[in-house]
Amino acid sequence: MINRRKFIKAGAMGASMVSTGGFLAAYAGGNHNRHAAASGPVVISTWDFGVAANQAAWTKLEAGGRALDAVEAGVRVPEADLANVTVGKGGYPDRDGHVTLDACIMDEHGNCGSVAALEHITHPISVARLVMEKTPHVMLVGAGALQFALENGFERENLLTPEGEAAWKTWLKERKYEPVINIENRSFNVERLPGNRYNHDTIGMLALGRNGDLSGACTTSGMAFKMHGRVGDSPIIGAGLYVDNEVGGATATGVGEEVIRTVGSFLVVELMRQGLSPRDACREAVKRIINKKPEAAKKIQVGFLALNKNGEYGAFSLQKGFSFAVCDRYQQDLLLDGESMY
Repeated sequence: MINRRKFIKAGAMGASMVSTGGFLAAYAGGNHNRHAAASGPVVISTWDFGVAANQAAWTKLEAGGRALDAVEAGVRVPEADLANVTVGKGGYPDRDGHVTLDACIMDEHGNCGSVAALEHITHPISVARLVMEKTPHVMLVGAGALQFALENGFERENLLTPEGEAAWKTWLKERKYEPVINIENRSFNVERLPGNRYNHDTIGMLALGRNGDLSGACTTSGMAFKMHGRVGDSPIIGAGLYVDNEVGGATATGVGEEVIRTVGSFLVVELMRQGLSPRDACREAVKRIINKKPEAAKKIQVGFLALNKNGEYGAFSLQKGFSFAVCDRYQQDLLLDGESMY
C-alpha cells in the first residue's frame, strides 16, 4: 500500500482534482493500477532516485519532445551522480576493482541499442543510443564498446571514486567467492544483500510522449563486487527493458540473472497485450520467478515496472521496499511503494 504520497501545493491541485475525477479515483482507495493524466505525457522510473531523473525527462516531454530524448536525458542524471553507488560514475566496482557499466535504450519503432561491460565512460546510455543510431548492431561490449565510445567523442575517465575504492578494499579483507548468487555482497555487508535498496543496481525508465509514442531506457553499474565480466539483465533487450509501441513498455530491477531466465520485461509486455493491467502483468512475471526457484526467490529482490499505451502504470516485486517514481502534468515528484509478494 502507498505510504509515501506527496502532493505539491494543495491549492494548485484543487482545481485539477475537480476536473479529473478518474485520475483522483485511481489514487483514492489504494488502486495500484494507476492512470496518468488524461491525454498528457508521463514518465515513470525505478527507485527513489527516479524522482530527479523523471524531472529531467519531463523537461523534454513537456516541450513536446520525443519520449526517446526524455528517457536518455532522465537516466543520465543518476549516471552522473557520484552519490549513487549502483548506477554510473559512482557505481561500486567488481571484485577486481573495475567499474563496468551496462545500459540499453529502445524507441517507439522497435529500434534498440545496448552496451555491456563498458569501462571509463560516464554515460553508457548515450553510447547505447549511438549503437542504435549509427551501427547495424544492437549490442557492443567491453573493449569494443569503449573503442566505439571514444571514436564518437566520449571522454575517457576513471570511474572508480574514492568512496567506491574504499568500499572495495573493505570487502577485500573478508572476500569469499563461491558459485552462489552474489556471495561477495553477503561477506561485505549483510545490509547489502543482492537486490535490496542498497544494491538494486538499476534505474529503468519508461516514457509516454505527448504524441502517444513510448520509449524506455535502463542503465546500471551492476551488482557490487560481481565477477569481472558479469552482465545482468539491464543491457539485454527483453530482459531489463522492452517496449512495444502498440502495447506498452516494461523494465526490471534487482537480481538480473532471474530476470534473464524469465525474459521478464518482454513477458510483462506480452501479458499486457493479452489484456492484463500493468500491475497485474508485473505480478504474473514475479510469480514466474517464484515458480522457477521458490526458495531462492525468498532471499532476493526483483521488481518490475510497466506503462501501457493508455498511460496506466503499475509495479510489483518479490520483496517489500521497491519504490518507483511518477511524473506527469499534475505532479513531478511523486514516489510510490510498489506491492510485493512477500
